[in-house]
Amino acid sequence: MKRIIKTDKAAKPVGPYNQAVQAGDTLYVSGQIPLDPKTGELVKGSVQEQTRMVMQNLGAILEAAGMNFSNVVKCSIFISDMNEFPKLNQVYASYFENEPPARETVQVGALPKFVDVEISCIAIK
Repeated sequence: MKRIIKTDKAAKPVGPYNQAVQAGDTLYVSGQIPLDPKTGELVKGSVQEQTRMVMQNLGAILEAAGMNFSNVVKCSIFISDMNEFPKLNQVYASYFENEPPARETVQVGALPKFVDVEISCIAIK
């Protein structure tokens, strides 16, 4: 059985998808970009500021599903410039102090709304 996860504490989807779908004990969180859920506006600052907003959105979605970052088993990171990876990684790492999840990081040509970072994750209860 699947359950759709929605929260006003994270950015609203910008297309035909849900913030997350839970199937059994597994949560699939859609890629999050640095949209401020309070204003609906993009965070256009540094890659660190963008990553922080993305991680806050992911955290709010995890919370809405009764989980947190310790439940995350896999992340997919998309970045527009791999030269910015160390800065992104610094912020990302602060959310996974113990036993970080598996992940991949891929440089892409463009992301939705031309942001610099998008992150999705899979979590298990």
